[in-house]
Amino acid sequence: MICLSPHKLPMKTPLFVQLYQPQAACVRQELLRGLTHNGQAGAAWIAPKFLYDALGSRLFDAITELPEYYPTRTEADIVRVHGHAIARSVPSHATLIDLGAGNCAKAARLFDSLLPRRYVAVDISVDYLREALDQLQRRYPTLDMLGVGQDFSHTLALPAEVGAPADGPKVFFYPGSSIGNFTPDQALAFLRQVHAVCAQSSGSGLLIGVDLLKDAAELEAAYDDALGVTAAFNRNLLVHVNRLCGSDFLLPDWVHLARFNSELSRVDMHVQARRAVRVQWSGGERHFAQGECVHTESSYKWTVAGFSALLQQAGFSVPTVWTDADTPEQGRFAVMWAHA
Repeated sequence: MICLSPHKLPMKTPLFVQLYQPQAACVRQELLRGLTHNGQAGAAWIAPKFLYDALGSRLFDAITELPEYYPTRTEADIVRVHGHAIARSVPSHATLIDLGAGNCAKAARLFDSLLPRRYVAVDISVDYLREALDQLQRRYPTLDMLGVGQDFSHTLALPAEVGAPADGPKVFFYPGSSIGNFTPDQALAFLRQVHAVCAQSSGSGLLIGVDLLKDAAELEAAYDDALGVTAAFNRNLLVHVNRLCGSDFLLPDWVHLARFNSELSRVDMHVQARRAVRVQWSGGERHFAQGECVHTESSYKWTVAGFSALLQQAGFSVPTVWTDADTPEQGRFAVMWAHA
């Protein structure tokens, strides 16, 4: 155990580096570009990172507790069942870099087996991350912790406080199938960025959770639960957009929609207009017909072979794979470790 009594050693304080400095004008421009499709006719979209304001982050935590949402539960079971094998494969006493850390709970499950020398939590939701790290530090008072406020959906840039290559290996941890929010081309570009950082330190690599292709009904239920929590999570995006760009989306005008696209092997989430509506903002507006959608998120589903090939294309080794089934091809979810 790395959790030592605060009576024996003083509790450390998490450091925090804010790399994500959203400029209100740039954020507004990005949102309106998606809503107006660059001023041209076409499907409207909002980037999924805007789902995660303070309320959205808490709603997603609630989603992970739902019976329909299998990824978090299945991934946790894989880590529990195969914990010793994972610990034998992944270097201990490394810097553990948690991408999209959220409430930090998934990474915390690894602390006692991997014994990280430093924990780096990276997330776009700055206030939520700060609160999560403060709570986690009380559980692990002697562990060096660093919070990095960053939007890594475009560029992965880590601060010097993460540590130099001479400080030992770095283990990137990207759980929860968040890689599915990238298109395959975007996922490859992102993995290449991670590999470039890992390649600077001997023994470094990536531990990643990947949601696997399965029955469409099971996939759609995971993104459209009976209790309506995912619907609230998705529709809360409109409230967030109103704050950021001064639009006037009204929640009663919009419903949540989630459908599996078998051709592209992904679940698509939208908000759909219940009726013909006009959404306005300073300097512009858009009319939406009844049934017209705003795309809010895609979640790609992979096969073990397909994602293994993607990792190798990004420069990583052939991964070690753990799933919830006797053979990887039968699994619903996979955890993969790949050396740089």
